[in-house]
Amino acid sequence: MADMAIDEPAEAGAVAVYKRIFKEVLESRPSGMRLRLAHAMGKNRSFVSQISNPAYPVPIPVQHLNTIFDVCHFPPQAKAAFLRAYTRAHPRRIGRLTEGAHERTLTLHLPDLGSSKRNAELDALLQEFARRLSAIMREK
Repeated sequence: MADMAIDEPAEAGAVAVYKRIFKEVLESRPSGMRLRLAHAMGKNRSFVSQISNPAYPVPIPVQHLNTIFDVCHFPPQAKAAFLRAYTRAHPRRIGRLTEGAHERTLTLHLPDLGSSKRNAELDALLQEFARRLSAIMREK
């Protein structure tokens, strides 16, 4: 039981290291990047804020790493440092980064429907369509 208490802070510290790198990259990007990233991951903006905050010990799920790298345009040195820190924090998870199909981000230019509510509905519809289509395509 005492060993678990020792391991948790060590892992939390290791998580904070890669989250600091992620936060620095995010802060060097134009405003709106958190929202763009949230949309690309199919999550809320608050999720991006949580996974980029070193104060929260919640790890970044490995399935989102490639999307984060693509959308945020990680510089090569920052990506290498991030991956080293991520591997130290989660040695068994990093193998999943290279397994399976990779995702990519596609930016669509859509007309402004004149209402933030209607624009959000269209965005959600297209995101859901893309998620469902991807799931169908992955079925074997």
